[in-house]
Amino acid sequence: MNKIFLTLILLFASLQVFAAPALTPEQEARVQALVKETLLNHPEILAQVADKLDQQNAQASQDEMKKVIDQNKAFLYNDPNSPRIGAKNPKLTLVVFTDYNCPYCKKFDPYLEKIVHNYPEVAVVFKFLPYRAESSVTAARDALTVWRSRPDDFMKFNDILMLKKGYHDNNSIQEAKKKAGVVVDKPDDMSFETLKKSLAVAEKLGIQGTPATLIGDEMLGGWVPYDQFETMVKDALKTQ
Repeated sequence: MNKIFLTLILLFASLQVFAAPALTPEQEARVQALVKETLLNHPEILAQVADKLDQQNAQASQDEMKKVIDQNKAFLYNDPNSPRIGAKNPKLTLVVFTDYNCPYCKKFDPYLEKIVHNYPEVAVVFKFLPYRAESSVTAARDALTVWRSRPDDFMKFNDILMLKKGYHDNNSIQEAKKKAGVVVDKPDDMSFETLKKSLAVAEKLGIQGTPATLIGDEMLGGWVPYDQFETMVKDALKTQ
């Protein structure tokens, strides 16, 4: 019975899209009265319709995300200018969009080394989205330059930058370089190109904040406890 009423509701809602009316005014009035009576007697139908529309929208978003991933697969997973840790020939590659001024990124970042240590078949790729301040751009470009010039020192520099409470400034970034034992007099041009590409791909993926993590075909938005993150990684590994 509910399926019939749902069909009636959707039919009535679509009447306006036709150039010529499918029903006479009398028939349309009757359908409207029937829909109104049905909704009054069965208000749960609206919830069912809303759920159905949510499912359709979610599926459309998922399909669009997969399309963007396929179109940008080389940059997302195999870009030599983007820092990476973990397996050389991974079964699963996580792509983490992050910002050195993001407090939730600072909480999430330690998970990444832990996950590649506990799951040797996993790799992690870092993509920087400097959303929060000019120092986000400076820190990200310095980190990308370190990766290109001295990749073995990247994680040490990264970890020190992530330990900073609050926003970075020029002094804190310089101090991080000293602690990590790296020298970046001037970030290289490729660091800027890599940032631009990361920002463009993130926009296509619908990412509006950090951290955001691609785990297989799923997008994890924001920070979650480690156990939840680990469960998502394990589930993704099962499908690879």
